[in-house]
Amino acid sequence: MTVAKNIAIALYVIVCIIVIVLATAQAKDSQGASGAITGSTTNNFYEKNKGRTREGALKKATVIFSIVFVAGTIGLSFLMLM
Repeated sequence: MTVAKNIAIALYVIVCIIVIVLATAQAKDSQGASGAITGSTTNNFYEKNKGRTREGALKKATVIFSIVFVAGTIGLSFLMLM
C-alpha cells in the first residue's frame, strides 16, 4: 500500500507543477482602464476563434489539469485515511 501512496503523491506533485506552469503562462484577459476608455469590442475574428489559438489551448489545459488536481486531492485524502 505504501508503494501506491508514493506513486499517487508523485503524480499529484507533477499535476501541481503543471497547473502552476499553465496558470503563469496565460496572458491577462482584462485590458484595464485603457480598454474601458477606448471601448474595445469583442466582435472580431480573433475573439470568435479564440479557442483555436495558443491562449485558448492554455485555458482549456488549465481547466482540465485543475479538475485533475481537485480529483487528486480528494483521492489522496481517501488514500491517506486507509
